[in-house]
Amino acid sequence: MLRAAMFLVVALNAPAAFADAYPSRPIRIIVPFGAGGIADFTVRTVARKMGEALGQPMVIENRPSAGGVIATQAVAKAEPDGYTLLLMSNGNAVSVGLFKSLPFNTVKDLAPISTLGFFDLAVIARADSRFKSLRELLSFARDEPGKLNIGTINIGSTQNLAGELFKTRAGIDVQVVPFGGTPALVSALLGGSVDAAVEILGPVMPQVSGKTVRVLAVMGPKRRESMPEVPTVAESGIADFNVASWNALAAPARTPSEIVARLNKEINAALASPDVRARLAELGVEARGGTPGEARELLANEIRRWSEVISRAGIERQ
Repeated sequence: MLRAAMFLVVALNAPAAFADAYPSRPIRIIVPFGAGGIADFTVRTVARKMGEALGQPMVIENRPSAGGVIATQAVAKAEPDGYTLLLMSNGNAVSVGLFKSLPFNTVKDLAPISTLGFFDLAVIARADSRFKSLRELLSFARDEPGKLNIGTINIGSTQNLAGELFKTRAGIDVQVVPFGGTPALVSALLGGSVDAAVEILGPVMPQVSGKTVRVLAVMGPKRRESMPEVPTVAESGIADFNVASWNALAAPARTPSEIVARLNKEINAALASPDVRARLAELGVEARGGTPGEARELLANEIRRWSEVISRAGIERQ
């Protein structure tokens, strides 16, 4: 009887002991984007601060691929021990509706830990455009159906789908034109091939600062602190419009809850650090953490939303 009782005590305390010993070696974060982009800089900034608190280095491994499939599969199939994490984004939500099949179940095979940050998408135009505001653009589009072209990057990207959602919610007849990347999109905008564009603000800030591009509106729920004069899309006539790009960290499903809780604690502590917040603000990223439950809810809501947008836009599943 005594031996059984001792065994029960040890068993009950095993998860806590495991969590106390974690981490005992470096933690790998697999990033589904190339080095040097906003997502890469964001996770490196947060991971550096987390590593200091955890006493182990956080090693970034970039594995870019269409839809982030390669990186996500690597984490979904990894040992659920807290040593392999995924930089998750709204791209993971988009992939569910964009691909005919995936080698994993995005909801069932991943355990979201916390969001890291959100960054604005915006409707932009050339600085000398006839459109000085988004209301002017919308008015023209409604008076002259089929006359406007709005550029984005690749079909199925968050920017492209945000453009399609904008078109649908505004009830306007415009052509959404995809380009191979931000440089090609900016060249088309400056060259007059498109009348406006939808893009993440960070990559086009040099053009905004250089006054060759004007920001007509941001797509998120509030005005950007550094651009208080720029309204939101919702303020410009499309009620309740709210689209932002985001990043989060996730672990394989079945990772012990104690490990998830420890990582969540350190993520939120890192995001509360003034130097981390300042660095992310320089990148145009709003540092914002949360609970695992909130991250799961965000992922589920984004999957529903973007799957509907893909279906309405008639985008062929890949």
